[in-house]
Amino acid sequence: MHTDSTIKALTQLGELLTYWGGGSAWPGFACGITESEYNQMQELMQRVHVFNGWFDYESVKMAFLNWGNELTEHKIKDWLCAYQVPTARPKTVAVIMAGNIPLVGFHDLLCVYLSGHKALVKLSSDDDRLLPALHNIWSCFDPVCKERIAFAEGKLENFDAVIATGSNNSSIYFENYFAKYPSIIRKNRTSVAVLTGNETDEELVALGKDIFTYYGLGCRNVTKLYLPEGYELNKIFTGIYPYQEVVNNKKYGNNYDYNKAVFLLERYDVLENGFILFKEDEGLHSPLGTMYYQYYTDRNSLIDDLLSRKDELQCIVGEGYIPFGCAQQPSLNDYADGVDTMMFLQSL
Repeated sequence: MHTDSTIKALTQLGELLTYWGGGSAWPGFACGITESEYNQMQELMQRVHVFNGWFDYESVKMAFLNWGNELTEHKIKDWLCAYQVPTARPKTVAVIMAGNIPLVGFHDLLCVYLSGHKALVKLSSDDDRLLPALHNIWSCFDPVCKERIAFAEGKLENFDAVIATGSNNSSIYFENYFAKYPSIIRKNRTSVAVLTGNETDEELVALGKDIFTYYGLGCRNVTKLYLPEGYELNKIFTGIYPYQEVVNNKKYGNNYDYNKAVFLLERYDVLENGFILFKEDEGLHSPLGTMYYQYYTDRNSLIDDLLSRKDELQCIVGEGYIPFGCAQQPSLNDYADGVDTMMFLQSL
């Protein structure tokens, strides 16, 4: 098993992530770093939007807070007890990260490190500042991770396995290029919500969180609603109204205006409230700033249909599934695409 020092380092990092995610001032030397080091990270969190307009301060804080809530001693030990780690035969694992939401590749990095392997990280140009800065802080608590985590500047070389996340198009390239290596190759996925009509006002507000956190850019964001026949859409509009400020993000606003213009030109029937478009559509992957919806009459038939499309879905929100408001709060054992990353790494 891992040494107490490894887990202690991660829990100390988790405490800091919670402080940063809550927008707190430096808590003192007990946190393990100086006030200057603490403030440098906070300043980076506030200015990273200059390099990626999607990464506003609130989004970055949300990502940090979610990770801080997971990196506790109890949760880490519960997660790791299911695996025989670390491995006695360490390999070098190339981790090709996406950049759609802040720290989106941190879970893969954590898995590689805790499995006992070395990580060779290829960052997305959309998110190439937060993780290296976090790695520097982590290394203050656990110097070993400085040696076992490296960031590739150019071409990936000298590795034994691959974990790559990208689009459907990039996955074709990844599958061909890395064909001779053990790999996990991830494609586009999205998430849906199934409503019963019995949702409380609070649950509908929480649904807005599943839709708009990170501006809807994550694979765990809801992009399609399944509604019982006769459902009154005004209930949804009322519930998501608190998130109206998303349209003030220039990039989101541009997407919203563009899709609205396209739908009007094509004479599609759409409903809109000034910050999101609602279009009745059988598709799953709605454009940014748009929500697809579809009515159903038989829930069992709907569930069968969703099961048949499981390779397109990351998660389902609603009664009997992920609670409203929790789609973007995955736990340590919630693996992307349902593929157990730790088991894969353990098998190398």
